[in-house]
Amino acid sequence: MLTYLLIAFIIAVALAPLVHFMPSKRQRELSRLREYAALHGLFVELRPLPGGDRAPRPPPGEVIYYGLRLPATADLPRGAWALREEGWRGIGARLPVPAAFAGFPAEVFVASCDSGSCGAFWVESGGEQKVEQIRAALCAWAGQGAS
Repeated sequence: MLTYLLIAFIIAVALAPLVHFMPSKRQRELSRLREYAALHGLFVELRPLPGGDRAPRPPPGEVIYYGLRLPATADLPRGAWALREEGWRGIGARLPVPAAFAGFPAEVFVASCDSGSCGAFWVESGGEQKVEQIRAALCAWAGQGAS
């Protein structure tokens, strides 16, 4: 009996470092959200918040950018907007607030548009329905420039 316990202990000690490499529940959730985004036409990347010193203070957690690639012919105003207590406002400049921002979930706190993409900054919380809301709002925003 003692031999079996010794063998089990040795196997447990040998396998313990491998458990460290198993993804946590949060990592699996993030992977699922990012896969959903990629399968539905978005890209995900770490970006600094636009606006430098004027950027809003991010909520606790890792801030990530979910973006939608724009065609070269897209005619959207370039800039960044932050969600403040009084609503969406341009960062560093007076910019008109796109109507599509009403479709963003409450977790999105900054949106930006550059020559290659439009996107939303948020701390990934919520499920795939939040990613779908972001995707729908970004598609609506990109469609506003097509007219």
